[in-house]
Amino acid sequence: MRNPDTVHWRDSARIPKFFFLDAYSALPLLFFLLHIRLWTFITCVGICIFFGLLNRFGFTLPVFLRIVRVFLSGNVRSARPWWTTKRNK
Repeated sequence: MRNPDTVHWRDSARIPKFFFLDAYSALPLLFFLLHIRLWTFITCVGICIFFGLLNRFGFTLPVFLRIVRVFLSGNVRSARPWWTTKRNK
């Protein structure tokens, strides 16, 4: 049984949504409402489709950006951080 005093914290980590749209797509939609042009509409639809695809595959924007960062960094990683290596002078 739910206790109304302790239930509110359970949904605090979820991403807010408006029907099927992520909250991340709200900024382009706001930009479209302030600057109604064909190119902003196409951009907003593209961004909404992108976030819909991410949602379909079960990713959020921060997780997708981490995947892109790992892909761009490559397979070779140095054993020592750059700030501990000696510089050639």
